[in-house]
Amino acid sequence: MTTTVQSPPTPPTAIRPKVVARTGLYALLAANVAVVAVFFAQAGFASNALIVLGRLAGLYGALLMAFQLVLVARLPWLDRRIGMDRLTSWHRWTGFGIVWTLLAHLVFIAFGYAEDSDVGPIGTVVDLAETTEGVLRALVAFAIILVVGAVSARYARRRLAYETWHFIHLYTYVAVVLAFTHQVAVGTSFTSSDAATAYWYGVWGVALGSVVLGRLVLPLWRNVRHQFRVEAVVPESDNVVSIYVTGRDLDKLPARAGQFFLWRFLTKDRWWQANPFSLSAAPDGRTLRLTAKVAGDGTAALRHLKVGTRVFAEGPYGAFTALHRTRPEAVLIAGGVGVTPIRALLEELHGHAVVIYRVATDRDAVLYDELRELALAKGAELHLVTGPVAPDKLAPAELLRMVPDITDRDVFLCGPPPMMNAVLGSLRELNVPKAQTHFERFSLAG
Repeated sequence: MTTTVQSPPTPPTAIRPKVVARTGLYALLAANVAVVAVFFAQAGFASNALIVLGRLAGLYGALLMAFQLVLVARLPWLDRRIGMDRLTSWHRWTGFGIVWTLLAHLVFIAFGYAEDSDVGPIGTVVDLAETTEGVLRALVAFAIILVVGAVSARYARRRLAYETWHFIHLYTYVAVVLAFTHQVAVGTSFTSSDAATAYWYGVWGVALGSVVLGRLVLPLWRNVRHQFRVEAVVPESDNVVSIYVTGRDLDKLPARAGQFFLWRFLTKDRWWQANPFSLSAAPDGRTLRLTAKVAGDGTAALRHLKVGTRVFAEGPYGAFTALHRTRPEAVLIAGGVGVTPIRALLEELHGHAVVIYRVATDRDAVLYDELRELALAKGAELHLVTGPVAPDKLAPAELLRMVPDITDRDVFLCGPPPMMNAVLGSLRELNVPKAQTHFERFSLAG
């Protein structure tokens, strides 16, 4: 018989893990903003106000670039508390901040030096690139950042394959190196004192070290240690398949129900594709199960995976876990194939639960038999809600009918974006506290 660890909810008096992590990041950034200002002042000011503003904008642009690296490093401590989707959202806004601060740096410096020149701002930039070490590298770095920012815009992102977008995003690291060498070459604040030099080397060392640790060392170490392989491939319906992955010492893998991995199945035609799939069963220390909907050639090939196929898994990722519980009872709301993490959570959670499964037709209710058996074994209520999208079957009145005490429960929600947006609107109308609402969208940063 399989045993899963059931973690009690966080005590009501405890500070929420998400709040601790978020506050820590804000405090870290604020402290570094202050330190940069102090070192900038100690280095002395130029006589030209535009040059002063340009240099300060450049320093804060560099600080934001370092902070950006920490956000995309996929460090487990941050990811489990904040969630990759929210870290990705912060990554996006930080990217805008980088573009604007570096643009301000370029414009202010160009106009500042142009005041003492006859060639104008553009000619001044050309002269600086030709005569000053590191300036040309900075211009190349800025151009790369503009290109990466353009392909990260929602319009472009939707039209690019993840692998293409990710490959272009890798050039950001080239931009980081070029920007750092520019700062070393011409940064007056960087060289103003031994303390300033040590500080900036420390900032860039921690930022780049975080990326190397989270994106390279940890995934490689886990895959070498656990030796993931396909154990079984089980069709769940005409367009849904479950894959069981086994390996060594899986009881040592810090995975929890509700989390997901980036899965690469190492066949000759799929090794380069990484797909985020949630665990559809609580980890039991022996196998990991993912359940995927066939939505294209890539996922269709999952049906034909052979037993024994090597797997490269990055993760576990995600904050959609029982770590963030605030109440002893819960509501689990799933839509479509979003049932996979919900089913895993139901297996792990203790306390009374109400499960609401929203699908178009009975045939779309993947894993419903498993949900029914789990609900019966755990004393949970299960509601299968079928029918077309309109009228909304999960409107506030309907949710209140199925769960009269919904405001006193944690709500875990996973499904297609339109369905999730509609349910989140209903929860707001019902005044369900934000701290009790838990959801996560699959969104990957470079």
